[in-house]
Amino acid sequence: MAQNSTTPNSLAPNSSAPNSPASPLPISAIVIPVTPYQQNCSLVWCTQTMRGAVIDPGGELERIRNVAAERGVTIEKVLLTHGHLDHAGGATGLARVLNVPIEGPHQDDLFLLEDLSRHAKRPGFSESESCQPDRWLADGDTVTFGAAELGVRHCPGHTPGHVVLYHAGAKIAFVGDVLFAGSVGRTDFPKGNHAQLVDSITTRLWPLGDEMRFVPGHGQMSNFGWERKTNPYVSDLALGRD
Repeated sequence: MAQNSTTPNSLAPNSSAPNSPASPLPISAIVIPVTPYQQNCSLVWCTQTMRGAVIDPGGELERIRNVAAERGVTIEKVLLTHGHLDHAGGATGLARVLNVPIEGPHQDDLFLLEDLSRHAKRPGFSESESCQPDRWLADGDTVTFGAAELGVRHCPGHTPGHVVLYHAGAKIAFVGDVLFAGSVGRTDFPKGNHAQLVDSITTRLWPLGDEMRFVPGHGQMSNFGWERKTNPYVSDLALGRD
């Protein structure tokens, strides 16, 4: 899987990627796989101001800060898609070091965020701390960094408080563990719900458009149109929809 390496991965420049040379866009991003689970932490920034945010800093906080420094990005907030350990374990530590706020996920994931410190003795998760976001996110909200703005979709199912962040102009979404290339998020965790997950994908992600590329929580990128055609769990054919 292309994203499943220890090397940060810039989003490939093409017509629907941030900061494409042919058609400059207001945001750029780089994917930084972290933790033993190779979770796709993303550094995303406003190309006008070089101010940005870290999405889902599960761990390896010094490495994340180093990547930001190499790109000349000033991190002004931490964003969380959901409360699972590999996505949120390092959020409190990173926010404290940088003196920045944490925004997201939806408040229904509070029970997961409160439990994060319990995992600090697990190999690869020594930085894990319980988390209390400065701002909860709800469907239809926006988050900003620099002059850039991301939309928010509440997409429960994998966890009850999972949110997806997206930029309509750059046609890029950061979907956490809701959707993967060829798969969907697990729903056998506490308060998971498969029917709710499918509904979130089909009613809150598909309307964003087939050209919307997405960074999943793990593995390689894809786009909504391809998944709608081929994904064995949520394609139109799999769901019996025209």
